[in-house]
Amino acid sequence: MKKSLTLLAAGAFSMASLPLFADGEAAPSSGQGSLTQTLVMIAVALVFFYFILWRPEQKRRKQMETVRSTLKKGDRITAMGIIATVYKVQDNSVIVTLHDGAKMEILKAAITDVQAGTEEKVVEVHDPR
Repeated sequence: MKKSLTLLAAGAFSMASLPLFADGEAAPSSGQGSLTQTLVMIAVALVFFYFILWRPEQKRRKQMETVRSTLKKGDRITAMGIIATVYKVQDNSVIVTLHDGAKMEILKAAITDVQAGTEEKVVEVHDPR
């Protein structure tokens, strides 16, 4: 308790010694100092955006690109809210089969989720014998 009061008093004393410019005195012109502060704040903001926003997004995008490039027949995918099973993989698109057996072509870039599946599932579900 005694230490916290001492620290509080020391902090108040150091704050009291700061000039407040309330008496109508003009602040000293420190144009170079304010420019430096502005540049430092911009640099801090850029570093913040890089590590908090841009870098994780790059990692996520690279991971999804890897997943999309390893698609194979039988995988279950979600694209634009449509859940389907991969029937055939092409260069930029994927032909999928829906629940009722209908086929649809979807761009690989639209795929948001991939769950591994087996080719046997595709034959069983979509080949009515």
